[in-house]
Amino acid sequence: MTQRSRVDDLMVVVPGILGSRLADADGHEVWGLSGKALLRGIQTFGKSVKGLTLRPDLGNDHPGDGVRPIGLMRDLHSLPGVYMPIDGYNTLLDWLERNFTLRRRLPGDEADAPVNLIDFAYDWRLSCRYNADRLAERVDEELGRWRASRADRRDARVIFLCHSMGGLVTRQYVEQCGGAEVTRRVITLGTPYRGSLDALVYLVNGLRYGIGPLGLDLTTFARSLPSLHQLTPDYACLTTAAGTPLRYAREVAGLPGVDAALLRDAALFHADLRASGAGADYGVEYVPVSGVLQPTPTTAEIHGDTLNEALTIDGLDEGGDGRVPRLSSAHVGAGRPAYTPWEKHGSLQNNKAVRQALYNWLTPEPPVHRGSDDDDVPLSVDAPEMLTEGETYEIRATVPLGTPGHDRVALFVGVEGGPVRKMTNRGGGQYGARLTELPTGAHRMRVSTRVSANVVMTALVLVLERGADGDA
Repeated sequence: MTQRSRVDDLMVVVPGILGSRLADADGHEVWGLSGKALLRGIQTFGKSVKGLTLRPDLGNDHPGDGVRPIGLMRDLHSLPGVYMPIDGYNTLLDWLERNFTLRRRLPGDEADAPVNLIDFAYDWRLSCRYNADRLAERVDEELGRWRASRADRRDARVIFLCHSMGGLVTRQYVEQCGGAEVTRRVITLGTPYRGSLDALVYLVNGLRYGIGPLGLDLTTFARSLPSLHQLTPDYACLTTAAGTPLRYAREVAGLPGVDAALLRDAALFHADLRASGAGADYGVEYVPVSGVLQPTPTTAEIHGDTLNEALTIDGLDEGGDGRVPRLSSAHVGAGRPAYTPWEKHGSLQNNKAVRQALYNWLTPEPPVHRGSDDDDVPLSVDAPEMLTEGETYEIRATVPLGTPGHDRVALFVGVEGGPVRKMTNRGGGQYGARLTELPTGAHRMRVSTRVSANVVMTALVLVLERGADGDA
């Protein structure tokens, strides 16, 4: 039996955008299917999307439509046009409870039973400010119970473990909602502290997919979300032609698909967070985890009504986790330097190296021996996140030139739970494989250095049914 490391604080897991299941006023789940049922979940969401679109003047309020969060996404999930594949959180919560003295509220427990591991589901359509206020209410309730449950817990504080946008919600709570006084540490996985270019590209370019007999167009829905605007870059990222100076999105008039008022408000949201000194005053430690080495859109050139992404900024490949550039996820406040695993954005919460690092961040006790932990090979993986059935899946991996033996590494790839195959060595540290006939649905593609070795990286892919376009 694994020895559990002691944690006396309250731990709160905060997911990213799309990471919370949503139900309507009648209790019917409108967003929640994942894993093998994901495609059906996307279709179901598409049928409800008009009623879930937000009005332009909503600001930091709730629309009063009865939609409410009902829990975290359990398995791999995605919503084309809003965000690409992201892994679920059940295995993370199970791992935390198994390895630390953390306990969730179980079925059959009293509703007010004191526990020190909770997840915070939220309506990810809405402003981070609104959701930070809801987080404050939840933390006040749960921390009060935990502190009152035993005399030696009276000084317990809160440790947050946040993925992606969940880190922005939590930072708003700490810096603007009085949370700094009770917070010990904020661990963020791929949080876009200065935004993500992908969010802006989704808003401007729009996205529409044919899924089975129904087409799915989430463009109008995506453009109504305050949260998606708050994920847009808070750095100069746009140019009108190669070699011209970069400009902030809010400085460019007439960008199609972008709500100018929401974009200006997003800039104020980020500025207020940067200007706050609450966390520093109370000694809150920010611990950013920033995925690196992955091809990551960082800037874009404006071509008419569309944006063409680029992987560089001022001629430099900034890198990142494939979704959030390192310049955005690695720098926050005056906390410790970023921990930089080579992993994709959607898989950071389940990455082996990240979990090893969590041992050091969650408990002062010496680490318990947990078996062999061979050094992994740093990899940059380039692979499509979405395909239509019948298309060939081509995955490419690069081992950096400075890595010893970079041009003679044995790399293997395969769908989780299925057979693996050796990747072709193309020379110079370049490796590749082509997989055909992937079934429809969401898949984890595991890349490893040996057939039975621990996974080095995980690439997520969504395979859509081939069908005719139509109105969702």
